Amino acid sequence: MLASRFPAFILSVLVLLAVGACKKVEPEPPAPPPPPPPVEETPPPPKPVPPPPAPPVEPEYQSPWSEDIVEADRQVHEKGLLGDVYFEFDKATLTDMTRSQLSKNADFLKTRDGEKLVITIEGHCDERGTNDYNLALGDRRSNAARDYLLSLGVAADRLKTLSYGEERPQCDESNEDCWQLNRRAYFRVTDFS
Repeated sequence: MLASRFPAFILSVLVLLAVGACKKVEPEPPAPPPPPPPVEETPPPPKPVPPPPAPPVEPEYQSPWSEDIVEADRQVHEKGLLGDVYFEFDKATLTDMTRSQLSKNADFLKTRDGEKLVITIEGHCDERGTNDYNLALGDRRSNAARDYLLSLGVAADRLKTLSYGEERPQCDESNEDCWQLNRRAYFRVTDFS
């Protein structure tokens, strides 16, 4: 009877409503939690500063001279790095020519290669005069050469003197040309500094 009074459409709506009312209502899903507060970012540590480049290392100095003193003396004279100085008869005074040669010797002795050498300046004489006189004259000649080198800046601890007088002639003939070669100061390498 109820069905006759209500049209079918209304009945269907009511049925749907009744079914809908019986349906269990699902709760709404919870809201997502709020985002965490922003974390202050610490800046990355500064990059390490590389150390400054090391200065270039110079190779260790290598002396051109052999460890053998005799060989070093030979090389110095063979290359003409030290020259003899010659004196007038019976004199130990320096001339312009001897000063010029001594200046060249001093220039070499103050170089990097020359400063490693200890030199003995040998005073020599010709055969005229007594042995004692010639030993004293040879001593004056070697000291005159040494003193001039000192005045040019060569270190005193690298210069020694010795007199041979007439005992070690460079030339054995008895004439002026030969005697002139024997009146000299000779520079010999005798040690390394």
